[in-house]
Amino acid sequence: MNFESEAKLVHNYESSYIPGLLQTEEYARATVADFLPLEPDVIERNVQARMERQIALTGKREGRAPLELWAVIDEAALRREVGSRAVMRAQLGRLLEMGERSNVTLQVIPFDRGAHPGMTGAFVRLAFGSMAPDLVYVESLAGDIFLEAEAEIDRYGLVFDHLRAIALSPRDSTAMIAGLTTQ
Repeated sequence: MNFESEAKLVHNYESSYIPGLLQTEEYARATVADFLPLEPDVIERNVQARMERQIALTGKREGRAPLELWAVIDEAALRREVGSRAVMRAQLGRLLEMGERSNVTLQVIPFDRGAHPGMTGAFVRLAFGSMAPDLVYVESLAGDIFLEAEAEIDRYGLVFDHLRAIALSPRDSTAMIAGLTTQ
């Protein structure tokens, strides 16, 4: 998503996968390779594009401040073994590293929180400040959907606020992720 390179803030809710901005290369390769049958060169291009997107989090993007990322992740995404046990252990370690960055906030919605508004699917809300209106991105098998209407943006903003409210705190989320690395 090239929009991330211009955004100031991203709110990302994921129910099945680790957010792309936080994926290790091995995890990204496993998700791309297992999602649809693709030629190896197409898989590698997708993986490299995903890795290049992560530059936005480091502040190494042409004189711009690092992207602010607030990610809420359903526990299912943390427990689903993608690639292998070793790939998942490295991925969870990467989440712990990224969670220490001042521009990244991670929260987990544990299973015991029950039904919640994010169960309808993952989404990304991008805020551009005064540069452009906010945007919501929803990925599906039917294609990528970009929502721009103010009412849609507000609805997804409200859902994200509810998800943050029911999720574990960032500190408790980190503790949960750390606990999963030892399993």
